[in-house]
Amino acid sequence: MATVFVTGCGSRQALINKYDAYTYKNSYTNTDDISVNADYFSKNLCVTNAINFGTQDTYSEVAKGAGVFNVDSGEVLYNQDIFEQLYPASTTKILTAYIILKDCSLSDVVTISESAADQASDSSTVGLNAGDNITVNDLLYGLMLHSGNDAAEALAEYHSGSIEEFAKVMTEEAHKLGATNSQFKNPSGLPDKEHYTTVYDMYLIFNEAIKNEKFVEIISCETKNVVYTSATGETVEKTYYNHSRYYTGSVETPNGFEIIGGKTGTTYDAGYCLVLYSKNSAGQGIISIVFKADGPHNLYLLMNQILSKFAN
Repeated sequence: MATVFVTGCGSRQALINKYDAYTYKNSYTNTDDISVNADYFSKNLCVTNAINFGTQDTYSEVAKGAGVFNVDSGEVLYNQDIFEQLYPASTTKILTAYIILKDCSLSDVVTISESAADQASDSSTVGLNAGDNITVNDLLYGLMLHSGNDAAEALAEYHSGSIEEFAKVMTEEAHKLGATNSQFKNPSGLPDKEHYTTVYDMYLIFNEAIKNEKFVEIISCETKNVVYTSATGETVEKTYYNHSRYYTGSVETPNGFEIIGGKTGTTYDAGYCLVLYSKNSAGQGIISIVFKADGPHNLYLLMNQILSKFAN
């Protein structure tokens, strides 16, 4: 018997060209035949090859992958193993937010399921309970600011009926954006050996996400007050805080940069991850990514080092 999922979001178009992530490994990098890439990418995307550059005079050894991309000039400015498959941890939520913003109405009200509310004791949550009624808008703030895994699951269920179905959408949407070295198994980035991406793929996903003004509004928010209704009809008020150390003030912004926003992520296997959108002194948009740093201090140390190279 076929299972039919009744969901709260609009229908999605079928993926025209499905393909396996491994089959197309590095298909998006520069080759001797530039026309290979011309058909696949828009001329506004940053494209490079697999040769590392820019790592001199940085503590590149503290992370497994990092990249800097000038959104306006279309240049890759820093390449440290940007095509290596790595675990993204909660930076996964960038793709989750992108899909929800594309397909769902912000004013829709989501009823939290038992499954979404029942997260592991050590899981990052916003404290949702089964039966709570909260808008898609407020769930997105809980997802991106507070990194709530309960918010991620609630949004996935609302969109596709289940985590499994939403994960299929995630991989398909990533592939549509050219992120062919990625596969996703859940909306939050919880550990799974078959849940992976690359620095370059995350650039492609994040680059598309920041085209949405609401997405940028969310990631650039320092705090967000939300009000929703509990299962018993009581009013619940909470404040979500941006976890980025640039917003908490524990890390200084590099000279010449304005931090717009981004997403952190941490698990044992993924290490410490950060995806960041900023503007340099020339007003150019810069996407910078560090994956699998060996600690929070070194995560921001390397991020500031690689950004400082491109302040002008």
